[in-house]
Amino acid sequence: MASKDIFEESGTDIAIRKFKNNPFLLFGVTGFLITAGIGAYKYKSRPKGMSTATFLVRLRVAAQSVVVGSLTVGMAYGMINKYVLNNNDEKKN
Repeated sequence: MASKDIFEESGTDIAIRKFKNNPFLLFGVTGFLITAGIGAYKYKSRPKGMSTATFLVRLRVAAQSVVVGSLTVGMAYGMINKYVLNNNDEKKN
């Protein structure tokens, strides 16, 4: 069993552990926050005929695309390292 109980782990500890295991998740979250910030900034200057619901749906799709794209690049990077370049962690130990 782990030295630290699951129930004793704070939200910050969980986030740090997740980001260490998958650094591209940090890029995805950062990209999501940037996309959301840009969307909030552009909300007032949206086209005249566009409703708020349509704007928010498009913003959600853009933010999801950034996160999924980041995780896809991370998975492709990991697979290339493991299977093509044969940079296994087992060889280093």
